[in-house]
Amino acid sequence: MNQGKYIFAQLTDFLPRRIFDRIVDKYEGNKRVRSFTCWNQMLCMVFGQLTARDSMRDLMLSLEAHQSKYYHLGFGSTVSRRNLGTANERRTCKIFEEFAYVLIEEARRSCYRDDFEIKVDGNVYALDSTTIDLCLSIFWWAEFRKHKGGIKLHTLFDIKTSIPSFLHITTAKVHDVNIMDLIPYEKGSFYVADKGYTDFLRLYRIHANGSFFVISAKDNLQFRRMYSKRVDKSTGVLNDHIGKLVVYKSRTEYPEKLRRIKYYDSEHDLNLVFLTNNMELSASDIALLYKKRWAVELFFKWMKQHLKIKSFWGTTLNAVKVQMYCAVIAYCLVALVGNKLKVNRTIYEILQILSISLLDKAPIKEILTRCDYNNVKELKNNQLIISGF
Repeated sequence: MNQGKYIFAQLTDFLPRRIFDRIVDKYEGNKRVRSFTCWNQMLCMVFGQLTARDSMRDLMLSLEAHQSKYYHLGFGSTVSRRNLGTANERRTCKIFEEFAYVLIEEARRSCYRDDFEIKVDGNVYALDSTTIDLCLSIFWWAEFRKHKGGIKLHTLFDIKTSIPSFLHITTAKVHDVNIMDLIPYEKGSFYVADKGYTDFLRLYRIHANGSFFVISAKDNLQFRRMYSKRVDKSTGVLNDHIGKLVVYKSRTEYPEKLRRIKYYDSEHDLNLVFLTNNMELSASDIALLYKKRWAVELFFKWMKQHLKIKSFWGTTLNAVKVQMYCAVIAYCLVALVGNKLKVNRTIYEILQILSISLLDKAPIKEILTRCDYNNVKELKNNQLIISGF
């Protein structure tokens, strides 16, 4: 079936083209377009992500070197710096945002596993953000500090599947807690976050929705213990208290009982304090849930190191968002391909193999399985593993 097709063309066959076309029609993305369509634009951007191009010039050089292959790769008849740059600036980023969410849902279904080590009925999410510094003289709209610009990628990361379930891009000025108002909370699911998300009014909304949260408590938290649960200190749990908040504003915003757990992390020699509204799970499981939050940090590290979201190929807010959503599309595409083809490798390994094989003509599964990639310098325990095998 794939005889004579380029690896990149086989890869993009996993993308749901009809759904993408419906989204483009919804936003009239191809209105008055003769040749370089939204589909061609997205494939060029994904190609740039998978081959780790550093700039628009770098991307165009790599594309122009294979001009005779444009049609077979899906890029259309012509690609120029001008039409790609103009498309990124003028075509709404909502097309690529909506399509990214389509792939996110497909990847989450494909990569779901039911052997999560903590027995919880709902999903487990890690909420965090990462700031990307920008040059204020070039990205004038991204004012952050007096002489510095920046944007934030706010992410709700599905720990069970290693796929982000919610993404929101803002300027770096926007405080993290504001994003909590936009998240569609699921009843019975867990939301794990660091102390930067301590806002008791918003946490109470999570509680009222029937969802659970686990957050790191601030050092100045005032908490009145009502009673204690028995703990096994050999597990690292130092105490497990049920009580209420003391400060008037805090207890007005969160009038219900809370659970405070103090835990000793022997690996890093740290005392940690967690707050949660879940009264059923063991204290050691709550601590383990918080430890799982590290997965979102690995996701940010992976995106910054192996895809292009730190150096941008356009200067407008729309162009930056198009590039970031195409990076997410590339991430989900790699995860989907690895899972559907049952390739027992990390996402990093799959990406590295694809990056040097996109213009080969061989079955994609053969390329991904025959390569001897055991000498990867990066530790596997610091890599995102595709779930669902």
